[in-house]
Amino acid sequence: MFSYCSDPATLEGIKWLSCYLTTGKHMSFYTSFGTVLLLLAVTAPTAMAVGFGGAMAARARFAPLSWLGKGYIAIVRGVPDIAFFMFFVIALDQGIEWLLHKVKCPDWDEPIRQGSDFVVCDIAKMPLGSSPQWMHETYGFSLAVITFAIVFGAFAANVLYGAMRAVPHGQIETAEAYGMTHHQTFWRILVPQMWVYALPGLSNLWMVLIKATPLLFLLGVEDIVYWARELGGSKTAKFTAYPHGDWRMWYFLALLIFYLTFTKVSEVVLEKLMKRLSHGQATLGGEAQRKAS
Repeated sequence: MFSYCSDPATLEGIKWLSCYLTTGKHMSFYTSFGTVLLLLAVTAPTAMAVGFGGAMAARARFAPLSWLGKGYIAIVRGVPDIAFFMFFVIALDQGIEWLLHKVKCPDWDEPIRQGSDFVVCDIAKMPLGSSPQWMHETYGFSLAVITFAIVFGAFAANVLYGAMRAVPHGQIETAEAYGMTHHQTFWRILVPQMWVYALPGLSNLWMVLIKATPLLFLLGVEDIVYWARELGGSKTAKFTAYPHGDWRMWYFLALLIFYLTFTKVSEVVLEKLMKRLSHGQATLGGEAQRKAS
């Protein structure tokens, strides 16, 4: 990046460090922080939508739909996250390729399952081998978002289902006594009041989601953990212009600071949101606000 970086062998001190920290790989490392933030920005509302749908299904009056919602919550919450990530991503990827294979290669006469290998025709692979790198990264990121949304959507569904049940039943009965339909009662009475009960659980889930972002590394996405390990490992002059020892401790220390800072900011924002939602509510938080005023 700097003009004096043309010959790293002649550099030392601050100049060497400034050139080292502005290499192409380091720029990818800095960009990967944006990848993590983008994952959170996309996954959080997606998981919330999935969770809201799961909670609505769990409390549905139609028994099969209720069984489906409760089964989704129980099954996904009962499987370790890392096992689900490793299984579901592979299954989803192969499922997509299998469907494309059936459509695009109907004359294929070889078995798709060949021992431990999954073999489809070249035009059915996702993404294509000739596709640019950004398509490979986008595809892997999309699989990660879907997986995160399904996993954390189940936890969000459990939290929202409990919050819906925590709303005083007298509120529902009063609304029905005034002639509101079941649909009106749900959207005008139940949903607005449930958030104050759901926010503590959703806050914990948000923190867990932040800590789960390193799982991107397991999905093949070049995230901050990948680059920290890649850049921090020992480098000799034979393989790089900037040789150094094992610096992984410093790179992972940077990740530690990033995650601690991000979670602290999240705590402050969530605390303010909780105070806002508690205003006027018949809860301990709302009662404390009334006494304070």
